[in-house]
Amino acid sequence: MVLPLIILVVIVLVIVFAMFGMYNSLVSLRQQTQNAFAQIDVQLKRRYDLIPNLVESVKGYMKYEGDTLERVIQARNNAVKATTVGEKAAAEGQVSSALANVFALSEAYPDLKANENVSSLMEELKSTENKIAFARQYYNDIVTSYNTKIQTVPSSIIANSFGFTPREMFELDDAAAREPVKVQF
Repeated sequence: MVLPLIILVVIVLVIVFAMFGMYNSLVSLRQQTQNAFAQIDVQLKRRYDLIPNLVESVKGYMKYEGDTLERVIQARNNAVKATTVGEKAAAEGQVSSALANVFALSEAYPDLKANENVSSLMEELKSTENKIAFARQYYNDIVTSYNTKIQTVPSSIIANSFGFTPREMFELDDAAAREPVKVQF
């Protein structure tokens, strides 16, 4: 009579510890998604801070491109206001597209390309763009792991019981951001 009771207790303990492990794993992944999104925000903030400096630096050179510069500022302002992952992704597509137009137009202005301040700002923005791309990729990788974990058995039972919900991927919505930049003079 004692042996079956011991076996039952061991089985129950194994199940309980497995549930604790699944719960802790889900919490860890949820925290990683929040951290990854915060890292994207850090890089986006850096980009937002660089854009007005770039626009001010190129204004004098690109006298006939005021519309392009205005679109960059408008896209930046829209991106700053975005709060959800989807809104940020859509807004960032617009910012990337607008910045790509500025980079492409700068090729037509030799004095602008030679300006050390503008060149430095553009290099910083390109570096920041690379960091943003890496942060987005990392975020999407963590979100994929998290979403997979909450949808697979047996962790889905724990996820549903404790209110773990899927996270949204950081995807570009703006079709213009996916197209090559067209420059016309």
